[in-house]
Amino acid sequence: MKLLTPYRLGPLTLPNRLVMAPLPRSRHPDHIPNVLAPTYYAQRAAAGLLIAEATQVTPRGVGYPDTPGIHSDAQVAAWRAVTDLVHAVGGRIVLQLWHVGRRSHSAFLDGKLPVAPSPIRIAGKRVPLPDGSKADYEVPHPLSVDEIAETVEAFRIGAANAKRAGFDGVEIHAANGYLIEQFLASGTNTRTDAYGGSVPNRVRFLLDVTEAILQEWDADRAGVRVSCGTGANGVVDDDPVATSGFAIERMADAGLAYVHAMRPNRYMGTAQDGQPDFIRLARQRFPRTVIANGDYDRTDGERSVRDGQADLIAYGRPFIANPDLPLRFAAQAAGLDAPIATANPRTYYGGGAAGYTDYPLWHASDVEVRPNSQAKVA
Repeated sequence: MKLLTPYRLGPLTLPNRLVMAPLPRSRHPDHIPNVLAPTYYAQRAAAGLLIAEATQVTPRGVGYPDTPGIHSDAQVAAWRAVTDLVHAVGGRIVLQLWHVGRRSHSAFLDGKLPVAPSPIRIAGKRVPLPDGSKADYEVPHPLSVDEIAETVEAFRIGAANAKRAGFDGVEIHAANGYLIEQFLASGTNTRTDAYGGSVPNRVRFLLDVTEAILQEWDADRAGVRVSCGTGANGVVDDDPVATSGFAIERMADAGLAYVHAMRPNRYMGTAQDGQPDFIRLARQRFPRTVIANGDYDRTDGERSVRDGQADLIAYGRPFIANPDLPLRFAAQAAGLDAPIATANPRTYYGGGAAGYTDYPLWHASDVEVRPNSQAKVA
């Protein structure tokens, strides 16, 4: 089964091609990774690569309750406990660097308005507030050129802090309708300066962030997640293929190790007719590793890798309820009965150990587990 074969990602040797997708769990009071986080990630270190949940690089980037940050010493120390335990059990882990932009509310920001490239609010949906209530989205404050530079610097500091925290690399979150995609997309970026208008101008903020991060990390330890124009968080683009294609090419020029591309899927609310195939686009425009994400199971993940559509497959919800997902896939491929458990959506976000660190491992007496979770049937 090719999905379970080793893979070289920059300097990292992955024992299999399963990636744990960055999964927000909203369990981190004061935006500091909680005491259960080391156990949670170490339980899932059987993955070829763990991508830690989206982590804000600045307090202005917060948009959800109890999400972790990487902008204070306390946060760095808490993340260090995570990476130390993951490494102790043979795992590899990178951190996704995040800023939600307009997908926030002044209730998260000490009364300040959320920021965005342009003063265009999210229509329709209501934002969950820290106290559990909901409110209409606000018209965001458009970032000045000086404020853009400050935000880019926050990404650089977040990247430096990720290195201090012991991560193996970083991923730039340029997808899902958050700040970087808000700059990329024509529907949310109506600027007339160097950061708006043409596709190269709208990609400029992503390039600035990338250059800043590469001041702290070698390019072969950095990746980017893209999904421009899928409609996530209300972000749309007039020509998502042209915009995303150009962005991916510039990331290739920068030497990044991978592109993490999402296919439209029902779970993300982006499964719409006519959506571009970002996996295919990444394969065409990016010469190195492509990670495919988007509601894959074992069968279509294996097919995607075998057909060369992607090099690695990112799994989200299956890793929540199946900490040892690669072992279960290996057992299934060997004809053993290793069921894939279904996660309880009521415990996705918030709470304690229930639905977080209490999902059981699968056990079978006729399977020998080797270090780094490679399995063979005895």
